[in-house]
Amino acid sequence: MAQNKVAPPKTSFFAGLMRNQIFIPIAALLLLTIFNLIADPSFFKITLAENSNGDPVLNGYLITVIDYGSELAILALGMTLVTAASGGQDISVGAAIAISGSVMLRVLCGSDSRAETMQAPIIVAFLISCVVAMLFGAFNGSLVAFFKIQPMVATLILFTAGRSIAAWINHNELPIVKDVSFSYFGNYFPGVPIPTPFFIAVICFIATWALLKFTTLGLYVQSVGINEKTSRLNGLNPELIKLLTYVFLGLCVAVAGFIKVSRLSTINYSVIAKDIEMDAILAVALGGNALSGGKFNMGSSILGAYVIQYLTTTLYKFKVNADALPAYKAVVVILLVIMSAPVVREKFAQLTKKLRANKEHTQAANAASN
Repeated sequence: MAQNKVAPPKTSFFAGLMRNQIFIPIAALLLLTIFNLIADPSFFKITLAENSNGDPVLNGYLITVIDYGSELAILALGMTLVTAASGGQDISVGAAIAISGSVMLRVLCGSDSRAETMQAPIIVAFLISCVVAMLFGAFNGSLVAFFKIQPMVATLILFTAGRSIAAWINHNELPIVKDVSFSYFGNYFPGVPIPTPFFIAVICFIATWALLKFTTLGLYVQSVGINEKTSRLNGLNPELIKLLTYVFLGLCVAVAGFIKVSRLSTINYSVIAKDIEMDAILAVALGGNALSGGKFNMGSSILGAYVIQYLTTTLYKFKVNADALPAYKAVVVILLVIMSAPVVREKFAQLTKKLRANKEHTQAANAASN
């Protein structure tokens, strides 16, 4: 005799969406879009104009978002893996950008900070800055992995000393690269109207996707972040995995530093990438990733980075004082992060389920009365 199978309870589309990790950054993106549409629709206006070199380029607030948001998204790639593996965050990325940028300019300018021509090819300078940034990443990773120091405390060392190291590399001078081709990487290539940093970010996204897709690194990172002892029993080396994530973040730092110094063809040690580490951490949190480590969603972090830049650009658009900017961003992000908390999501899901049950009960009562 056939047994009647009980169908699983249906889940509403909204309830299912609420449980999805990418819901929060998408909701934030929609809210910011609606706000700008109501407050000033010109926010979305994109025009074609000539830059200082006479090349046609796209201008507009949205172009600014994808331009400067790309730097943050690149950093979010590495910060996501570091957070997932170590259950902590690297607060030294701003100072590390200053170091890698200073190294790059040192190689390009040589001993003359006002050299008329570049003393080395750009690719060589970039590769050397990558090696230096990865070494500093390995330094942070070693403190966390082998010496068991809390990530925020371990990276506080470089956070404090990094900008001084960057200034020391160039003898406290501000080197200037006069070759206009160097500026293409932080601005626009001739004949291409879209900012170059966006293309660099896309290359980084694809490379990271391939790394996680065709290797077991992502699985190992999540395993170590969820339970380090269990992962060790399964044959993994948690110390090595953590170290690799910090080295990878160092590589992301070098790319972001390259873009930063290329924008102006020089560097200001005390200002470059100021507070960018906080935005990178917020991007990871806004993407719904647990700051205590474990499972992660790289796509959510990337979207979270662009949402953070979207928020920053919106605040600048409405002439919010730069000193007050962190306070506004903190309030908005705190609200969004609270909404992403599992307990809040569960409450919303229960409320949706209750409303749906009441609706079905009312429909059934009406049908019975008819």
